[in-house]
Amino acid sequence: MAQVTTEEAAGTTAGPFAITDRAFIPRERYFDKEFFELENERLWPHVWQMACRLEEIPKVGDYVEYSVAAYSVLVVRTGADEVKAYQNACRHRATQLALGCGTFGGGQIVCPFHGWRWNIDGTPSGLYGKEGFDPHALDPEELRLIECQVGTWAGCVFINMDPSAPPLEDALRPLPKHLDPLRVADMRVDWWKAIRLKANWKLAIEAFMEGWHLMATHPQVVQGAGEAFPADFLSVQHSYENGHASLAQGHDEAGADLGVDGRAEAEKALAFMRVVAEGLQAMVLEKDVAVIEGLRNTDCRAEDFSSRMIEALYTWNSGAGIRLPDPEPETLANWGSQWFVFPNFMLHPMYGNAISYRVRPDSDDPEHCYFEFWSLTLYPEGEEPGKPKLDGVYPAESEEWPLIPRQDFSNIERQQRGLRTPGYKAQRLARKFEDGIANLHVHLDSYLAR
Repeated sequence: MAQVTTEEAAGTTAGPFAITDRAFIPRERYFDKEFFELENERLWPHVWQMACRLEEIPKVGDYVEYSVAAYSVLVVRTGADEVKAYQNACRHRATQLALGCGTFGGGQIVCPFHGWRWNIDGTPSGLYGKEGFDPHALDPEELRLIECQVGTWAGCVFINMDPSAPPLEDALRPLPKHLDPLRVADMRVDWWKAIRLKANWKLAIEAFMEGWHLMATHPQVVQGAGEAFPADFLSVQHSYENGHASLAQGHDEAGADLGVDGRAEAEKALAFMRVVAEGLQAMVLEKDVAVIEGLRNTDCRAEDFSSRMIEALYTWNSGAGIRLPDPEPETLANWGSQWFVFPNFMLHPMYGNAISYRVRPDSDDPEHCYFEFWSLTLYPEGEEPGKPKLDGVYPAESEEWPLIPRQDFSNIERQQRGLRTPGYKAQRLARKFEDGIANLHVHLDSYLAR
């Protein structure tokens, strides 16, 4: 994987609180109102961002409103294989045309204020009272809904409000070549939950961009290892030119202990999988735990257990009608990896499942954000669930959240408050473990300097 070096992407001195050293992130970037407003002006209208999952709009005419900062966009299915997106404003007096999600009946988008109508392809179909306008105010091209660029990847619709922005495939490089073989585009929603946090959107997503917080924040995951747990397990960072980052397993301690047999290795794997299945309810599901339960008495060398486990997972899923990704070594190596998609989206795949995150500002307060979580999995062909619904927006302490997210939430708002400490000047980043966070900010500066 090509990593972006400090010399290749050292940041820019333009804009307030710019990154001049990847080891330090000025605290003001997380609460300063001027900085927040600059993001709203120069980032969100010009960057590719995940707007909805394709399964949210399964039928022609279905729509989802995507809102971020001050902006609202309607994502509409206009054909079996076509999706369009429009800036959510009537061409008459800017009334938002639709809110939330639903279906445009009869293929018509109707303004609730004066009843002006558009076809779902964005062309005007009915302008009530048009005889009252001067002819030059009714140019048909000027009356079309304002389109956004649209692209699809990983089972999601991405939008960009900037018509001159590079295409999605350029913006995503190099992520698709690593994630597409994992069949992320074919995964469907198992559950979908959200939370409103009193924290900046960047601070919230950064909490999930490194793995060395496991020892202190999630002690049950490291199974009592304490500080003996290697800090670089699941913490080797790779940063990319488009602001993306990945997290990969960095320590052989995750593998077999050559001093034990296959039965002991099965118990160790089973303990880890149970903790994740119960504490996250994503990535590792109960069906995966059941497969490993069946291997508890496996008679093999410890170093052979991993291949036995993979074989058993493929056999079970095949019998259930689920096609896992082709078991190529590079594909299997990405099970358990974590991928940050600039600026605000993440995917974390494992065993034909994944957990996915999206965070965004949803008010004019820089210390407030809306954070969504999806548990995704592969289903038997023809048995995929229907249109997903948000389960709910739950507070941080709610037991609707599994334990692991609750543990993460406990840090984020405390961190936001800590940033206000007068003597604290900057986030201090470990290059080995946290450079993906620095890379996010460096790439953000490339937008703010425009």
